[in-house]
Amino acid sequence: MNEPSRISVLAVDDHPLLREGVSKVINDQHDMYVVAQAARGTEAVALYRQHKPDITLLDLRLPDMSGIDVLTAIRIDNPQANVIIFSTSEGDVEIQRSLCAGARGYVLKSTSPQDLTSIIRQAHEGRRCVPTDVAEQLAQYTGEPSLTAREIEVLCKVARGNRNKDIASQLFISEETVKAHMKNIMVKLGASDRCEAVAIALRRGIMQL
Repeated sequence: MNEPSRISVLAVDDHPLLREGVSKVINDQHDMYVVAQAARGTEAVALYRQHKPDITLLDLRLPDMSGIDVLTAIRIDNPQANVIIFSTSEGDVEIQRSLCAGARGYVLKSTSPQDLTSIIRQAHEGRRCVPTDVAEQLAQYTGEPSLTAREIEVLCKVARGNRNKDIASQLFISEETVKAHMKNIMVKLGASDRCEAVAIALRRGIMQL
């Protein structure tokens, strides 16, 4: 009887210490191994094409491109690719974007080694893997109104310290329109002021600075 082949994993993270730690956890398992490591998005796509790993463990934030863009590029190459997003971000919007883009799972970097390897096995079996803590974060905001692209643009400028007058000038809209956008933003996010709106948007992954 032939021995079952081990699960090959591509580990993608721009922090060397974390990448090496995760690789050791995986290589210590009897049924899986790290076939390659990448620190950048372009490198990850190239290594995926070269090795065709069973699982890609992918950081959401990389120096040259977002994890979502890497995921999309990999799935253009192979729509059946098994990609697990591995992130510190608990933002419901980023979780939702990842899953909508075709991620097999979304795992927080605070996950235990035992749970991580279990999720890799589940993904390899073709199952969608969303741990309880991630699912609860996603469910918390299900059904709530989302910000429009323009509202996000306005809020990003607020986060960078711009006044309403500055924002109006930069976006070629009236100051009253900016105020209307901010009112809608605060209602949708349940924020009491501009600072809280920015904090909520950053925490949920609606925008990044």
